[in-house]
Amino acid sequence: MAQNLPYLLSPGTLTRAFEKIRKAATPERFSGDFVTTVIGIKGGAGQVLIPFFKRAGLVNSDGTPTELYNQFRNSAQSKKAAAAAFQIAYKNLYERNEFIHQAADDDVKGAIVEITGSEPDSRVVQAIFGTFKAFKTVCDFEGKLDLEEKAVKNGREDHSEKFDEETPIKHQPKKGVGLNLSYTINLNLPATDDIKVFDAIFRSLKDNLLKD
Repeated sequence: MAQNLPYLLSPGTLTRAFEKIRKAATPERFSGDFVTTVIGIKGGAGQVLIPFFKRAGLVNSDGTPTELYNQFRNSAQSKKAAAAAFQIAYKNLYERNEFIHQAADDDVKGAIVEITGSEPDSRVVQAIFGTFKAFKTVCDFEGKLDLEEKAVKNGREDHSEKFDEETPIKHQPKKGVGLNLSYTINLNLPATDDIKVFDAIFRSLKDNLLKD
């Protein structure tokens, strides 16, 4: 099944934005006004930065900057934070090659074509590849980021901030006469962005297992 990968039609916009973000104060919201006025990137090129930064875990769904965004502005952590954001943005590529950032250009393009289902010479593939390359220039994949994995997960534009891979659910029956029992259920949740899947799982759990 074809999947989307984040991209900008003008990859140079990304590197310019990163330069300005390092110098500008952290905004309360990474909004269109902030991008236009403070970052200085106007029009459609500036507006697409917002969903792109959300996809990379730098901005929350409500527009507030994440901890990863703040780490990026720290000169000592900037390139390592960028590498963490890069891996979040291109997690679909990393599922195919955990060292995709070290892969040859032809291998990266091949993975992009495979994931998107687009033609190799299409504008989309070229834009994704160009953005991938531009993003990579500000990353340090060798350093270790002083950021807990939980904080990185909180920046992802999926449901990993709400559900861990193993979510313990504890149920305590009502007190009454006799023996009181408690038990713990560990769920191995599927890797999916569809919240309906999680709703169905927990609804079934409630209906079938958590009855008093």
